[in-house]
Amino acid sequence: MFRPTGFAELAGKRVGIFGYGLEGRATRRRVEDVAAEVVVVDDASDLGSDVIVSSEGGLEALLGCDVVLKSPGIPRRRADVLDLEHHGVTVTSSLNLWLHDIDRSRVVAITGTKGKSTTTALTTFFLQRLGEAALRLGNFGQPPYDPDLDVSKGWLILEVSSFQCVDIDVAPGLVVVTSLGADHLDWHGTLEEYRRDKLSLTRAPGEHRTLVPENATMHDYAAEIGGDVMFVAPDETGLASSLGLLGAHNDTNVALALHCAARLANRSVDEVRARAFDSAPAFEPLRGRLTAVTSEVVDGVTTRYVDDGLATSALPVVAALEVFDDEPVALIVGGFDRGVDYAPLAEAIAARRQPMVLITMGEAGKRIGDEVTRLAPVILQIAVSSMRDAVSEARNSLEGGVVLLSPGAPSFDQYKNWEERSEDFTTIVHKLTRK
Repeated sequence: MFRPTGFAELAGKRVGIFGYGLEGRATRRRVEDVAAEVVVVDDASDLGSDVIVSSEGGLEALLGCDVVLKSPGIPRRRADVLDLEHHGVTVTSSLNLWLHDIDRSRVVAITGTKGKSTTTALTTFFLQRLGEAALRLGNFGQPPYDPDLDVSKGWLILEVSSFQCVDIDVAPGLVVVTSLGADHLDWHGTLEEYRRDKLSLTRAPGEHRTLVPENATMHDYAAEIGGDVMFVAPDETGLASSLGLLGAHNDTNVALALHCAARLANRSVDEVRARAFDSAPAFEPLRGRLTAVTSEVVDGVTTRYVDDGLATSALPVVAALEVFDDEPVALIVGGFDRGVDYAPLAEAIAARRQPMVLITMGEAGKRIGDEVTRLAPVILQIAVSSMRDAVSEARNSLEGGVVLLSPGAPSFDQYKNWEERSEDFTTIVHKLTRK
């Protein structure tokens, strides 16, 4: 079976692109001048006349390809993907080919249930403050294999999703796993498959160092973690707070990023930390990660509005609630249901000592609400169908405290992506609190 180890090996081949979102379009730009023929297939029917709809002859078209480059959003174990491989068609990813082509000693791949975006941003920031050239890649925007992107110099700091991990068969020089929770079970199938898929990045062939947090979960899975493994304790110097990052979990993200930057730049962790403290005001925390939107004072009582829209699984919502452990919270949750276990989130909500109101949206919101009802039926729940109603009900239910959007689910039932949902939340908050 033909298995390419780089884009150049696609020369003269019939190449299929399965999935035509951001990654698929970048893939097409990368391969169209190399491959003899490019076949584009997607599940959607409105992407143009040159895109074959998967349910209308797409599989047959891909069966005639030498190799198929699959977009991350298409599950690795989907029946049509498995059928392609059964018929001898290699299915891989553009990210995998890129890793074969690039100098992998320059690449840091960062994954995890929560914290990967922040740790990617922190590592890039720390390196740049040391005078090192560093480029933030992956889920932040342009895929690293996009030909419009210059990746010829400096460190390449790459955020990698669990969807992408399973197609990678060669390791970058440095791998980081920030956390292991439960997510994307509709894609992976089970919690164990999700965690196995996530950690497969650490087990990819090639000499590499793997950094993981010093915690019980990582030790429980130590046998499944590959590479030269280093357990990293949380940073307890207050650097996370200086950088504008809330919550104890960010002490772990900061520590991992410090060790990454120190290893790459051949500096001590203390030196990197000192430089980070000096330049902390220049760091911009990621939007949608416990981002303060605004606050209002009514009759001398303050209500804060916080956007944690990037929290699309249970684990980061639990972490967000811990940040506001001593304040009343109206929590807006829900969205598209992808089958994750919400029991840990319900337990965290039920255990809160401060007043708590749960605003639920969509199928995931209903499931979260049902779990909370089972454990703590006294907690007030309000089911809504729109973000405007969610913010309004949350605002009216509190006499001071925090209105927190931390959905614990994707946005696809009502929005194009999490950014659109967070933007809607922010816009509505400003409208309702405007004097």
